[in-house]
Order: sequence, then structure tokens, then C-alpha cells
Amino acid sequence: MASSSSSSSSLFSSSTTTSTITSKFIWFLLILLSLQLDLLHGSAIHDLKNQTSFKPNREIRKLRRVEAYLNQINKPSIKTIYSPDGDVIECVLSHLQPAFDHPQLQGQKPLDLPDLSSRKNETRDEESFNQLWSMSGESCPIGSIPMRRTTKTDVLRANSLRRFGRKLRRPIRRDSSGGGHEHAVVFVNGEQYYGAKASINVWAPRVTDAYEFSLSQIWLISGSFGHDLNTIEAGWQVSPELYGDNYPRFFTYWTTDAYQATGCYNLLCSGFVQTNNKIAIGAAISPRSSYNGRQFDIGLMIWKDPKHGHWWLELGNGLLVGYWPAFLFSHMRSHASMVQFGGEVVNSRSSGAHTGTQMGSGHFANEGFEKAAYFRNLQVVDWDNNLLPLQNLHVLADHPACYDIRQGKNNVWGTYFYYGGPGRNARCP
Repeated sequence: MASSSSSSSSLFSSSTTTSTITSKFIWFLLILLSLQLDLLHGSAIHDLKNQTSFKPNREIRKLRRVEAYLNQINKPSIKTIYSPDGDVIECVLSHLQPAFDHPQLQGQKPLDLPDLSSRKNETRDEESFNQLWSMSGESCPIGSIPMRRTTKTDVLRANSLRRFGRKLRRPIRRDSSGGGHEHAVVFVNGEQYYGAKASINVWAPRVTDAYEFSLSQIWLISGSFGHDLNTIEAGWQVSPELYGDNYPRFFTYWTTDAYQATGCYNLLCSGFVQTNNKIAIGAAISPRSSYNGRQFDIGLMIWKDPKHGHWWLELGNGLLVGYWPAFLFSHMRSHASMVQFGGEVVNSRSSGAHTGTQMGSGHFANEGFEKAAYFRNLQVVDWDNNLLPLQNLHVLADHPACYDIRQGKNNVWGTYFYYGGPGRNARCP
């Protein structure tokens, strides 16, 4: 029994010793691990401090400015409509739209619609105007306007917040070319113009660079073609930078200092006053024309109200969209000195060659109907609100091997032209 007891005691002693060594070893490992974690934690804090100090403070400030801008431009809505193309359309009370942030409009409401009965020589044969967001039958209540919601993603696509919603500044010549912008246009000048009208064929041209656009529009222009240039512009455009997609969208624009600090697209600043509850400026147009298929165009007119002097925008058969208040302008407070119709693209040459961005349908003018894009029934407005044919018309293509234009006249389309092209090709390297 004694021998058995001694053996058990020896085993117990050995087991205790082993357990003690194991415990000490584990504690040692835990201490090492703790020290490593402290070192890692200190390193992480140091890295975080470095990241914080090196993270561009201007980026943080930019995000804050973007949020402040969005709070300013996206007004409280009374109804929200979701478009199949991803747009969110907000129904905003008319007197709360961005225009009324302007010091000269604060506290006011949109003007009553002007009288159209005095207009002479007007033809009304345009297709109805449709947009994707409204095709479900949804609309904004009377007393409100539909506004496309501007998102943080929209703004951050731009080169800078200051340039968001604005055309890039560029040299302007009387023939309209310069600064990477290429045109195929017709224009008249030398008289006093109080408006312009045309039916514009709608396509979805390919835009190959995120910072390029392709548009078709009417320009009303006045000034010395220096820093005092005034323009009013409206039509359709494809602009991935501005909208994030390749849909043709109805747009407006204005500037009073050659695109430097004043003016903007659509309702992205205080300026244009919208009066219509059925049209969303900046929203996609549908349907659009197809090659060798059905053609769609929109009737577009800009004219100066003889009574109050404001410049009104009209679609199709007398659908008034809104107006640019006369006080926004200097030279165009009275009249325009030039009217221009046609297409414009940005050629950034980002790949070292001419851009492949298309103008119009992407096909040259000589291909004609169902293939090339067109403007038809071109007219100007005189001081007495009469619609008149164009006199002494000039035709211009900055780079006809890339985009060209061909003008004509007949009894059905009045003064018209085909225009456009593919951009880069064998003759346009």
C-alpha cells in the first residue's frame, strides 16, 4: 500500500509541475500577444492619424459644398414619381423652384401665361411631346412643376462643383467654332430678332467620352462675342457627364457672360422660371428616331413677349414651358442679333485622335430622310410677334469631313436642313 501511495504522490507531483509550466507558458504567450496587439493598435492609430492628416481636406470641403448645393437645388416636393430610366421626378410647388432664389424674384410667383392669339403665320403640325417619366400616366398637380432630382453622383461626375450644370468656357467666334466644340449649323444675323422656331428631329447619338456631349438646339445670341455674350438655348442633348446615361434629354441653357459665371442648364441655378406641370426639363425624350425607321421630332419655339419683355419657351402645339426673365440679360434684354440652328459636339481628343462621338443620327447629311437628322420649318420672330421665313441664311460646318450639313427648301418643310456625322472616320482622323 505504501508503495502504491508513493507512486501516486510522485505522479501527482509530476502532473502539478507540468500543469504549472503549461500555465506559465500560456500566460507568457498571452503577454506577448497583448504586447503585439498594443503595438499594432498604436501603429493603426498612427496610420489613421497619418491618413487623416494626408486625406485631402479639400475633398471633405467639396463633399460639404456638394451637400449644401443639393439642399439648395432639390426643393421640398409634394409628390415623387419614379421614371423607368432611373430618374426621380419631384413635384415642387411653382413658387419654390430654384428661379425664386434669385434676389429679383424672391417672394414672387410665376407670371400668368401670355396671350398667343396675336401670333401670325404660325403652322402647327408637330408630333406630341413625350417623356419617359410621364408615360405611366403620372403627372404633377396643378400649381407644381416636375423637377428631375439632382443627386450627389450627378455632381461628383463633374470636373468641379463650380462647373457643374454649365457648359465649358470656350473661345467664341462669330462662326460659332472654337475650343474643342464642333458645329454643323445654319444662322442668320444682321437684324433684330425676337425669337425663333423649328421642328427638331430626335435621335440618340453615341457619345464616346464621359466628358463629351452631342446636342441639337436653337441659339438666340447677342453681344460682341467677347465676355459679354448673351445666349438663350434649347433643344435635346446626350450628356453622360450631366445625366449619367446616353438618353436624349430636353434641355435649356442661358448665359450673359460667355459661359463664364452666369447661367446653367435646365433648373440647376436661379434663372429660368418654369410654368408647366407636364414637362420635366432635363428628362429623357421618348420615343426617338431610328435609322430606316419611324422619325420623331419636337416643335420648339423661343419668343419674346411684347407686353412684358420676357423670353418664353414653347413646345409643340402651344405648350408653354416657362420663361427667362428679361432682367437676366444685358444685350438680350431688348432683342437678339443672331439666330442659329443645328448640332454641336465636344471633341476632347482623349484618345489622341478625333472623337467618335456622333452628331444627330451619326450619318452624313447626304443620306437624307430616315437616315440623317434634320431641322424643318425654320422661322424667326419679328418685333410684332410675326413668324417669318429666314432671309440671307448662312450654312457652316466647322469640320465637314467629320460632321456636315445640307440646306434646302420646299412647300412642306419650308426652310430645312439635314446635318450630322459619325465623327472619327477615314476622312476625319
